[in-house]
Amino acid sequence: MSRIGKKPIVVPKGVTVKFEGNTVAVQGPKGKLETPLPEGIKMEQKDGHLLAIRENDSQAAVHGLARALVNNPEVVMADEPTKYELSERDIPTHWINLMPELPGDPLPPLHPGTHEPAGPDDLAPLFPMGLIEQEVSPAPEIEIPAEVRDTYRLWRPTPLFRARRLEAALKTPAHIYYKYEGVSPPGSHKPNTAVAQAYENARACVRVTSYRKYTVRPGSKKKPASAARAHPAPHSEPVGALIPSSRTVRPSWHVNVCPSTTPATVHRSPSQETEAGRSQAEHPTGSLGIAISEAVEVAAADESCNYALGSVLNHVLLHQTVIGQEATAQMELAGEAPDVVIGCVGGGSNFAGLAFPFLRGVLRGQATTRFVAAEPAACPTLTRGVYRYDFGDTVGLTPLVKMHT
Repeated sequence: MSRIGKKPIVVPKGVTVKFEGNTVAVQGPKGKLETPLPEGIKMEQKDGHLLAIRENDSQAAVHGLARALVNNPEVVMADEPTKYELSERDIPTHWINLMPELPGDPLPPLHPGTHEPAGPDDLAPLFPMGLIEQEVSPAPEIEIPAEVRDTYRLWRPTPLFRARRLEAALKTPAHIYYKYEGVSPPGSHKPNTAVAQAYENARACVRVTSYRKYTVRPGSKKKPASAARAHPAPHSEPVGALIPSSRTVRPSWHVNVCPSTTPATVHRSPSQETEAGRSQAEHPTGSLGIAISEAVEVAAADESCNYALGSVLNHVLLHQTVIGQEATAQMELAGEAPDVVIGCVGGGSNFAGLAFPFLRGVLRGQATTRFVAAEPAACPTLTRGVYRYDFGDTVGLTPLVKMHT
């Protein structure tokens, strides 16, 4: 118990501590607690914290116990919430589309063959028209269909946490909050867009009664599971491609969980199922780019099949803004507004989901929030990449998008 005993106890506002001989008296919002300390243990108060100190290691067995007795949550933590929650009726009714708020005209994707600006008809082999309309919409908000919002109720709203123990460990005056998306069925933020994409594909009747494929953007272990679980077609067969590292790291997901809980088929990439896969057969590890090429090839060649992805494009990012909208309401419950919003950036869906609703306030002159995007040093595209048009895959089948690459 000695390691627990050494942890400092945060003394919240409104709580007073007095030392009366060998007794510690803690006065909190719900009352007073007087705790006699074991022999050889004493308490010290310093920099807003209580520290339990033992004379020597012979008191190690009671060191943690003494700390736990003093740190009584019914007295000390009564008015210091850690979790901020909303009800199901607080689930956002609209997605936020940030594109109309940005200065200038958006740069169009380019056709992979002609390198000319791609229009809706060029995107139709991959996406249903409902998603294409969202991709190019000039509306600042897009209504969330009732069916999608009803499905969101399975896990939304997600909680916002105040990281009080981290604050104490860092000895920082900052208030640190984090939004937790791990309560969703696959354990990530991905179903926020997977459900919306599955809904639009179902509306477009992209299905057949006997056999149908639904490709998912591979590489991310979460997205195939999200799409397979979200897809509303009872006779459909979702198909995904995983790079070998994904299969090796989580073989139980690939071999057992996804196929046994959904009507999904998962192929190792590069595979022998596509021209793109066969052309990269000698690749020693496979890659996300190769797997995307395979998925896009299957979707583009089959009218009954569409492509689902988990990041990059505007319609995916706006689906994720339910996160930031909930966080805005939860910060109001906490009585605070963020000075800084931090998020990890790869394809953008995580960062956009949290940041875009707050960023809209800044663009409209309503806030001065600062935004920090964190990326891995192993793939520093934003900080060291070249900003130009590029394919999103290895073989060159996707539309070209202006990006840091």
